Amino acid sequence: MEHAVLFDTYAYVKKLKSVGFTEEQAEVQAEAIKELVDERLATKRDLKELEIALKRDMKELETSLKGDMKELEASLKRDMKELETSLRHDMKELETSLKRDMKELEASLKRDMKELETSLRHDMKELELRLTVKLGAIMAAGIAVIAAIVKLA
Repeated sequence: MEHAVLFDTYAYVKKLKSVGFTEEQAEVQAEAIKELVDERLATKRDLKELEIALKRDMKELETSLKGDMKELEASLKRDMKELETSLRHDMKELETSLKRDMKELEASLKRDMKELETSLRHDMKELELRLTVKLGAIMAAGIAVIAAIVKLA
């Protein structure tokens, strides 16, 4: 603290002597209080200077924090843009992959349906042939029965 409080040691010594202190006791007491006042007590001016310094430091801190916040905001915006770009790219790849998988599935289903159709046609032709043979056998048996009836009659 640059500005000391004015302390009148002479007046203080006089007061101490008036209440019974010796000259030596009064001077030692006055010197001790003077040192205490000079070293430990702050003046209004000291406090004002400290207030000004604190305000300046707070303003500098505020400015610094605002700058840091702007940098952080810019960094976050940049990171978000990169993330958005990355997500768009990933989504495009996923869309392409899904389209490819759907086309493969469609082709596979068409093959399976064609195979099923071919198998069903083959089974139907086989069934038709068996039915034709059975019908022929039934007709032959019917003709034989009619011929036997005609011969007997």
